[in-house]
Amino acid sequence: MEKFYWAPTRDDRVGVCKGIFRTDGVPDEDIVKLVDTFPGQSIDFFGAVRARVYDDEVRKWISEVGVAGVGKKLVNSREGPPTFEQPKMTIEKLLEYGNMLVAEQENVKRVQLADKYLSEAALGEANEDSINRGTFYGKAAQQVGVPIPEGCTDPNADNFDPTARSDDGTCTYQF
Repeated sequence: MEKFYWAPTRDDRVGVCKGIFRTDGVPDEDIVKLVDTFPGQSIDFFGAVRARVYDDEVRKWISEVGVAGVGKKLVNSREGPPTFEQPKMTIEKLLEYGNMLVAEQENVKRVQLADKYLSEAALGEANEDSINRGTFYGKAAQQVGVPIPEGCTDPNADNFDPTARSDDGTCTYQF
């Protein structure tokens, strides 16, 4: 089986988006504006924009029925399943939801960068192997040559205990 990478052109993206919004009555010129406003986004981004509009209709219905009443309306209801009017998709609404999705993407990137930074900080994954071997004593001891006295956290000591801590009394150093 051969792999095929599809890099859609602008015209491809416009054509696919016309298919996405076909049943919503979005004019072609609005679809072109939407695609041109978000040129770096994948095709599924535009499906997500459309889904957000419908999600809001469901949220509106839930607020009208009340969270406690949702189950009664959905399970064995005499009225049958709920029906929704097709939402009006204006270019303003689509651009608003598109910008909200872009903002969410940026927030996810910031959180991932922060997580990566924190995981590689002084006591993070960057030193995990030293910590697991018991050879990491902290930067201060490494940089200024502070001697580490023999004790329960010294891997060469007879009383070595990697779980011991000097701050809770499970390890004391003899000077």
